[in-house]
Amino acid sequence: MLNQGLIDNLPEGCCVEVPCLIDKNGIQPIKAGPLPPHLAAMIRTNVNVQELTVRAALTGNKDYVYHAAMLDPHTGAELSLEEIWSLVDEMLEAHGGWIPQFREG
Repeated sequence: MLNQGLIDNLPEGCCVEVPCLIDKNGIQPIKAGPLPPHLAAMIRTNVNVQELTVRAALTGNKDYVYHAAMLDPHTGAELSLEEIWSLVDEMLEAHGGWIPQFREG
């Protein structure tokens, strides 16, 4: 569900998982309130990466793809900035048919 006041300490509009009631009126999400601060902080690190990735796709700004990969907690823990840059280059080349806004020339 889009976070529309469902989880207080996550960004408005990000996708969240919350309990829902489902009946003849459809799906009604249940407000969860705030998460424990350490969990919200951990989730926000992923939301930031997702937001940059979406922004890259919508604007065609390839720098956002690099920034998202560099901010990803797992990628940053495993690779140097140079390795992340190379990884993104390889991924953009391999998947260029699916993401034409990032093709060179």
